[in-house]
Amino acid sequence: MTSKLEQLKAMTVVVADTGDLEAIKTFRPVDCTTNPSLVLKAFELPQYKDVIDAAVAWGSKQGGSRDAIAAAVADRLAVAFGAEVSKLVPGRVSTEVNADLSFDTQASLDKARSIIAAYKELGVPREKILIKLASTWEGIRAAEILQKEGIDCNLTLLFSLAQAAACAEAGVFLISPFVGRILDWHVKASGKTFEPEEDPGVLSVRAIYAYYKTRGIKTVVMGASFRSTGEIEALAGCDRLTIAPALLEKLAADEGTLVRKLDPANPGTSPATIAADEKSFRWALNEDQMATEKLSEGIRQFAKDLRTLRSLVAAKLEAVPA
Repeated sequence: MTSKLEQLKAMTVVVADTGDLEAIKTFRPVDCTTNPSLVLKAFELPQYKDVIDAAVAWGSKQGGSRDAIAAAVADRLAVAFGAEVSKLVPGRVSTEVNADLSFDTQASLDKARSIIAAYKELGVPREKILIKLASTWEGIRAAEILQKEGIDCNLTLLFSLAQAAACAEAGVFLISPFVGRILDWHVKASGKTFEPEEDPGVLSVRAIYAYYKTRGIKTVVMGASFRSTGEIEALAGCDRLTIAPALLEKLAADEGTLVRKLDPANPGTSPATIAADEKSFRWALNEDQMATEKLSEGIRQFAKDLRTLRSLVAAKLEAVPA
């Protein structure tokens, strides 16, 4: 009997939500997506010592302030991990623009271009990379410009149809609507438990999928942030799904039948068209308490992990012999 993971791969592009090279080798995803939290976890694993040591050695030869060098090494590490991952997947590797730039369009553009240049130095072409940006108004505007430059983008921390509509209007290559974090908010707010078919995160992605497919929007929908295999199964057939290794393992061990839930030929009833201008976007986001809170929380968490990573790098730099 074919596992549910193999059945899923037949209808959805499976993406690994990890920087763990061994997990990528095991589950053979098409793409891989990373973020500062995943890079931070990888930083503490012994199998990545050589990659870390090489970046720290490079940093020890750079001039500038301690903080600036630590930040540069952290950026270099993200690209170094991404370059290693790119050797293992036939598709794309997503690499995130620093979360603390989420409200600065120009700084996000500068960082994205520097990431692409750093990958090029390592022999990885831009066609293998997706630049990840938070789905703020500023992040979406940066993505719009990058897309016109031939740099494909992945808009992350997406919790609402308003964000999705703005991304589509901007011509974004791919969006990552979060599932589990939406569920978390509703469980906390209501005290209820939700089955996959009534899961607010699942329903959010289904609405976005219908919105896109009924309008012929080409932006790829990639469900992200899963809490259970039930959520994943409820979105089987989505363009792409990015899944953590623990859940990939469960799907690989399950030989039950997987039913397709999303189909571009029959996407379901679409929500009404949403205006994508700045005023409408900001008002719609403001009116959505869950999306506002989870976007803010996500940016803070990624920024916190980035600061932690920079602190660890700084400590290693101080330990390098003069």
